[in-house]
Amino acid sequence: MRDSDTSRNLTTRKILRVVIPLAFWLGVWQLAAVWVDTVYQPGRGYLLLPAPTLVAQRLAALMGEPAFWQAAAVSLGRIFGGFALGAVAGTAIAVLTAALPWADWLLGPAVKVIRAIPVASFIVLVLLWAPTTSSVPAIVSALMVLPVVWGNVGRGIGETDPLLLEAARAYRFGRGKTLRLVYVPSVLPYFASGCATALGLAWKAGVAAEVLCQPRLAIGTRLYRAKITLETPDVFAWTVVVIALSFLLEVALGTALRRLGRGRKA
Repeated sequence: MRDSDTSRNLTTRKILRVVIPLAFWLGVWQLAAVWVDTVYQPGRGYLLLPAPTLVAQRLAALMGEPAFWQAAAVSLGRIFGGFALGAVAGTAIAVLTAALPWADWLLGPAVKVIRAIPVASFIVLVLLWAPTTSSVPAIVSALMVLPVVWGNVGRGIGETDPLLLEAARAYRFGRGKTLRLVYVPSVLPYFASGCATALGLAWKAGVAAEVLCQPRLAIGTRLYRAKITLETPDVFAWTVVVIALSFLLEVALGTALRRLGRGRKA
């Protein structure tokens, strides 16, 4: 009985830690919207700051449209594809630069330049060079992910326990076995941390690229069109969608990486 009570208390606390801040900030939002509509811009406050209830109504209406789900699915696939491409490329380059000094000499500065270039510059440049506008968000997302994963994986390789490497040599492990039993467990936490950081960057950069390049089916396109037509509740509704999908992606990626880690330990 005590264990069940403790479990219930922990669950209740976790729920309250989410519900109370959410209710507080929704209340602040509602009060601010009322003030804008009654004092700052009487009768037109929804153009600047729509109330949460109005945003919720617009979100519910949008969710009833097939185009909403098509735009969300295409944006998710496009940006997550770019994330996966960047993660694979970043890992491959990190392995090369860690194993080969000449690769580090040639590729390291290029990756650092990619990390230093602003997102807006990347979007404009890729928009000039990409074969289609629909590919721009994926390419930009990959470029945002690559240096983050490269840095984390390279750090994980460099901090692999030398005693484990010495033991692998003593037991005459081959390269494949050393990679599987020594390097991968050492690098996996760094890789997971890099992916968690890079996913948020990829998502924000991908949506920003959609806003600028305007592919036919995209969250960013719907967001931009709502802005230029002064449909502010729709702008807020699509922003809520962006935030919600970002959280869902982070949870899905975290779950997948935890399962991968448990699978390797087993």
